[in-house]
Amino acid sequence: MARVVVLGAGISGHTAALHLRRLLDARHEVVVISPKADWNWIPSNIWVGVGRMTGSQVTFPLAPVYAKKGIDFRQAKAVAIHPEGDGDRARGSVDVVYTLAARDGETERVEYDYLINATGPKLNFAATPGLGPDGHTLSVCTAEDAELTAESFAEVIRKLERGERQTLVIGVGHGTCTCEGAAFEYTFNVEHELRMRGLREHAEIIYLTNEYELGDFGVGGMSFKQNGFVTTSQLWTESLFKERGVKALSKAHVQKVEEGRLYYETLDGEEGTLDFDFAMLLPPFRGADLLAFDHHGDEITSEVFAPNGFLKVDANYTAKPFEQWRAEDWPRTYMTPKYPNLFGVGIAFAPPHPISRPRKSPKGTVISPAPPRTGMPSGLMGRQVARSIADMIQKGATTPTHTASMAEMGAACVASAGAGFREGTAASMTMFPVVPDRLREVSRLRPQPHRDDRRDRSRRTLDQAHAAPHVHLQGEGSTRVVSGAGMSDFNVFPGGQHR
Repeated sequence: MARVVVLGAGISGHTAALHLRRLLDARHEVVVISPKADWNWIPSNIWVGVGRMTGSQVTFPLAPVYAKKGIDFRQAKAVAIHPEGDGDRARGSVDVVYTLAARDGETERVEYDYLINATGPKLNFAATPGLGPDGHTLSVCTAEDAELTAESFAEVIRKLERGERQTLVIGVGHGTCTCEGAAFEYTFNVEHELRMRGLREHAEIIYLTNEYELGDFGVGGMSFKQNGFVTTSQLWTESLFKERGVKALSKAHVQKVEEGRLYYETLDGEEGTLDFDFAMLLPPFRGADLLAFDHHGDEITSEVFAPNGFLKVDANYTAKPFEQWRAEDWPRTYMTPKYPNLFGVGIAFAPPHPISRPRKSPKGTVISPAPPRTGMPSGLMGRQVARSIADMIQKGATTPTHTASMAEMGAACVASAGAGFREGTAASMTMFPVVPDRLREVSRLRPQPHRDDRRDRSRRTLDQAHAAPHVHLQGEGSTRVVSGAGMSDFNVFPGGQHR
């Protein structure tokens, strides 16, 4: 009998656990350890944050689901791993602290034959003084935080109805944040709600981002092709901002936040302040702060985890310049190099480097997005690792049998710019691949002999595209998306609260 322990019950961990239970026969155990009792569909937290949904509508209790599936669920927080076992046991193990009310604070050491770290991110509000619900800003990272944000937004609406002008700052609260897409979505859902209430003219909305240019979204931007025209995600995004009257402060790092005021620094070296009545700023992420110990009890955390707390897996972590980043740098199996029974998936694995070009301010402050690991890729990672482990247990495979490189997979999302079947707007997008190969891009873009006519046609196509920047949000349509070396579909449609 084998025991597979999954740490975390988010998209990646939950997916892995369900596939493991489906693939393994009843002799083998699947154990899920998560500090939270409920599963949260995080992408819909933006609608909770504007009052369109409640927290209970984007969550469900995990225990009944796992009981029905035959999965052992333990509501507890993992604090340390022993991948080599300890003095008494040869099997690997995890130290946990229970958060279940009936066992709150109780500790246990859970043994495993295979371990999947799917703990997701630690919301690192502490990286910016004054950031977060315990400071002076709001968040939509959890359902609970989103409900508090909705209450504050409702107060903004009441003040606007009384004729009081309000300044709303929405975006990211640190130079190394990810999830710019979520901040973008929340911005335009707020804008939509105010416009539908006839209050928009009294509100100033400012989008604050660490992106070098709008439309970067942590992936270095994208290109859209439709009916022979080519445009960029920068142009598409800037057009939407202009159309909706949303101001943007890009290339920015928030230094600290006080009541009603934030201090920022930009890549250009500028420093300034923004006064606000309402601020929803996402935090940077780090790993779950797990410790690691060897068989003798000596700490090996720095060998197993990257400095940011994420688990090192089969990626190439060799430092090299942006132009030399390769698709092959990214992990394929998510197995750790030293321990063949330890895997890291979803946000829990350590990326080899960002996707967007890294940049620093004159003061040396890093101001560029961390790489996103969104829901669809995270779910694929969880499934493929589950399939590999099942093959290792039941078929005797000695190495992972399935892969899920972000440089070889696509990602799909729905970007809501206001919910509602008649008056809302949204864009559905699939991009492929998530991670482009920089060396191949450079080679592909080098001028080729005897092709001047082709380059001239390309320039004309781009110029024509710049003449029609608003095409994407005017109605239903289908666009081709180019990202790196691949292409896929991009659809824009009015209305709809589907995700």
